[in-house]
Amino acid sequence: MIVPPSTAWAQAPASNSQAGSKAAVFDFELADSSLEGEKNGPQADEQARLMRISDQVRKGLAESGKFVIVDIAPVNTAAHNSNLQACGECDVDLARKLGADLAITGVVRKISTLILSMIIYVRDAKTGQQVTAMSADFRGNTDESWARTASFLLRNRLLEPNYGVRH
Repeated sequence: MIVPPSTAWAQAPASNSQAGSKAAVFDFELADSSLEGEKNGPQADEQARLMRISDQVRKGLAESGKFVIVDIAPVNTAAHNSNLQACGECDVDLARKLGADLAITGVVRKISTLILSMIIYVRDAKTGQQVTAMSADFRGNTDESWARTASFLLRNRLLEPNYGVRH
């Protein structure tokens, strides 16, 4: 699902020295409805993948020059104690506390060890409105499949040339 961006999306800088939108990129979450997840609970390898793809998205957004990534450390415990996808705009409240313009959250939905999807949500931290959302389905519960999916969404949705740039 790709929701068309609003004008609040991203302010692409005229040069690398000009800062873009401040984004609070929260650690991705796992929604595991698989039989394996039901039987075994959270898996260490999947938790490690969540951290790696969260860092991958932060790094990619920062390196683009379109975003300034704010440090989420002051609210990280509160974020981890919440289900950011169903907490009634707590992601927006946390981003607002950090002085961010955007709250970016992500979730990996695991149906089975073969069928997964990654969804990224971008919300305006001032209004709480969803700016855009994007998803990609992928196959295989491996480091490579998770990293490639995050890379695809980053390159082809979040950083697509002029995607959501104010005119």
